[in-house]
Order: sequence, then C-alpha cells, then structure tokens
Amino acid sequence: MSDQHPAKKRPSGLGRGLSALLGDAPPAEAPVVAGRSGEGIQRIAIGDIAPNPDQPRRRFAEEEIANLAASIAEHGIIQPIIVRPAPQGRGYQIVAGERRWRAAQRARLHEMPVLVRTLQDAETYEIALIENIQRQDLNAIEEAQGYARLRDVYGHDAEAMARIVGKSRAHVANMIRLLDLDAAVQQLVVDGSLSMGHARTLIGVANAPALAHQMIADGLSVRGAEKLVRSHGGKSRPRKAAATKTGDSGDADIRSLESHLGDLLGLSVRITHHGDGSGDLTLHYASLDQLDMICQRLTGDADL
Repeated sequence: MSDQHPAKKRPSGLGRGLSALLGDAPPAEAPVVAGRSGEGIQRIAIGDIAPNPDQPRRRFAEEEIANLAASIAEHGIIQPIIVRPAPQGRGYQIVAGERRWRAAQRARLHEMPVLVRTLQDAETYEIALIENIQRQDLNAIEEAQGYARLRDVYGHDAEAMARIVGKSRAHVANMIRLLDLDAAVQQLVVDGSLSMGHARTLIGVANAPALAHQMIADGLSVRGAEKLVRSHGGKSRPRKAAATKTGDSGDADIRSLESHLGDLLGLSVRITHHGDGSGDLTLHYASLDQLDMICQRLTGDADL
C-alpha cells in the first residue's frame, strides 16, 4: 500500500499495465482492516458498494453466478474485489470483481473484503478491462467495445492498448474492426453462435447476416466460411496471424489454425508440423505482461 512505502511515488500515467495502476497491492492474505477511510483492504457493507455503469462486461451467466455463490457460502471470499470511492455521493464503486459482488449478494453476505483504491475514470476502466480479458469473461464484441472506448474516450492508440492488456497490436486492431460488422452479425458473436474468426470473414460484406446464418447452419470451418464469402462475391481478407509461416510446407490448414489460435490468445502463434504427426506449438510474447497473461491462461485465475 502507498502508506507503507512513503518514498515511492504512486504511478499516475496511463497505459502502464495493471500492476502499475494498482501500485503495491497487498496480497489476498493480508490482514483485513475494518473501516471506511483510506486505502487498503477493508471489510465494507455490500449495500455500500455499487457496480460501475461503464463495466465492459454486460452479460453475466445465471448458472455461473449461482455456482460462485454456493462456493462463497461455503468457503467465503478469498480474493478481495477492487473498489474506489464513489465519484458522486457516498459509498464505493466496483473497479474489478462485479461477479464476486453479485455472488456475495446471492450468498446473503452482509459485508465483503475489498481493496480500496483512489483511481481516475480512465484508470478504472483500464483495470476493469484488463481483469475481464485475463479471466476470459468478455465475448469478442465486448472486448472490441472496450478497446474502442479506450480509444475514443481516453485517447489510447492501438500500441498503448496492446501494452495495457498484454496482447499484440494486431489483435487489438482486428478486434476493433469487428465493430464494423452488421449489428445482427455482432449479436451472433455475442450469443456464441458465431466465432470471431468466422465473423472476421464477413467484415465489409453486404449480405453478411444471411451468410453468417448459412455458416452456422452448415457448420462451416473458418476456411469454409472464407470460401463461402468469396463464392458470393465478397472479398474475404486472408487471415493473418502475426507469424504466417510454418516450419514445413506452409500448408493452408496449419496457417489457418495458427491464425485461429492467434485470434483466441491475442498473440503470435507458430505451429511446426512434422511428418510423423508430432509437432511444436510456439507462442511468442513481446513483454513480461504478455508472458504473465499466458501463465494466467494456462494456470487459471482465482474467482473467490
């Protein structure tokens, strides 16, 4: 906490990653201090906490909340949520952890541990977006809208956003382009009926909604979707991962798989396929933040 390190200046610049925004955040097992003033981990009445209206995540699965509530009722909340003093009025506003707050209400808790931070609007939105992306809580359209808000409201360019969320610049740019899709196609992505890879083939295509439904009905692969778009006069853009070469023949299926994994991870992916059926999968990272993100994806992240 900042009062524990008076000689260390609190970082104020944006685009410096989650750890920089939070400063020296105390560990989850740090002592909980009852009270309502100052920063640090505190126990606060759930009724004094309100969600952030600008939360990037818009959809919360009922079953997911119910399962988490049952776990909280049995084990309690292990990881505090992050809040800030409410910008207007009394109480606190959630920065990260709305799912746990909702589940705590369902579990009929009266108070919960929180990590209080004094944050500006842009910092608050950055942290909320980072947490949701790291937990894979956002669908592709919500993630794209999050990047667009950072760009349009807070003036971040693609490079700064990539650094913040620990993904590649190309991934951020490709995600934002999804917002050029017809609204009906975007909804299919939100519903999970259409993958991001399939949706990208439809950007700029006039009859995109009809083709999207045909892709779903026929169960087409992304390569099949590209062929369908071309057969109807559309110009399906070649799907490029950050690394488009394979270690062998440059087989189109391997390149397509590299691109698909690159879309999912937001990283450069390379697949080297050997003749005996074995191979190598390489994930390239450009910073320690990206490496940390990969580790979190592989090991999972605590929700309690």
